[in-house]
Amino acid sequence: MTAAPNLPEELWSHVVGTLAGAESIVLACHVAPDGDALGSMLAAGLALRALDRPVFCSFGDEPFRVPRAYAFLPGQDLLVPPAAIPGSPEVLVTFDTSSRDRLGRLAELVDSAGEVIVVDHHVRGDGFGRTRLVDDAAAATAVIVAELVDRLGVVLNADIACCLYTGLTTDTGSFKFVSTTPAVHELAARLLATGIRHELIARAVWDTNSFGCIGLLGTALSRARLEPEAAAGHGLVWTHTTAADLVRFGVGLDEIEGLIDLVRTTAEADVAVVCKGDRDGGFKVSARSKGAVDVGGVCAGLGGGGHRFAAGYTSADGLDATMDGLRQALAAAR
Repeated sequence: MTAAPNLPEELWSHVVGTLAGAESIVLACHVAPDGDALGSMLAAGLALRALDRPVFCSFGDEPFRVPRAYAFLPGQDLLVPPAAIPGSPEVLVTFDTSSRDRLGRLAELVDSAGEVIVVDHHVRGDGFGRTRLVDDAAAATAVIVAELVDRLGVVLNADIACCLYTGLTTDTGSFKFVSTTPAVHELAARLLATGIRHELIARAVWDTNSFGCIGLLGTALSRARLEPEAAAGHGLVWTHTTAADLVRFGVGLDEIEGLIDLVRTTAEADVAVVCKGDRDGGFKVSARSKGAVDVGGVCAGLGGGGHRFAAGYTSADGLDATMDGLRQALAAAR
């Protein structure tokens, strides 16, 4: 078993029993899915298919498209667009999604499903879902799903392991973040033992960009601003991209997820922020902290979620109003 000490046995028993007996299961993750969200969902989908459970996997984006970095993930034949999802599934399981609105077009399923199971490692959010398999001690949602696979009695194969390893490496920053514990390395070793090509996963997730993406990253970095006195004196570095940038460089929002990891290397700031302009006029805000400021609490207060070191939210305001509101929230944060 994968250690998840904060989850009681009766909760595990309820989840496993519900999934093993359900006749209609929908798995969903957050919009613009990252490796942990998509990998965790597909790993669970593959495990349930091995048990001959009828399962649909989706996320609420329009257009419905798997991010380029995760095109290699197994199990994508389980994916269907939001419009093809049954309207009232017996069971809805969400992955790596701390707030209902992050389900996008699938958010309405929270009300229509017979049972809602939330699988996540972010404790901050809006608390949706009747059954919450949530452990903030887990380094990634994939850690919880790995134990779920075991408890379902499914043999860990290379396809499931590939999905789980992608989630694990994504949310530990390729095993660099403070969440990387001995248990994380033990799980990684177990996944590698199935024969997965970890170097190909790393290349796809971390080391491959289109030329257009390189151009947009350069533009965004040229806009970076350092505010040493912000975030209660801990320092803020931030930048932004626009919807016009996406058109100009021919890239999607999913391709610039790694921008925040470049901005966060700034030595003079504890908090790093990237505001990504969307075609609807709003911004998807990603925040990271080196630990002095709890960005999870900040983003939860602004309608999003996450944890102390990494979080995000969606703003319907323009750039100036978005940053003003964020500065105020950071000034009051601990």
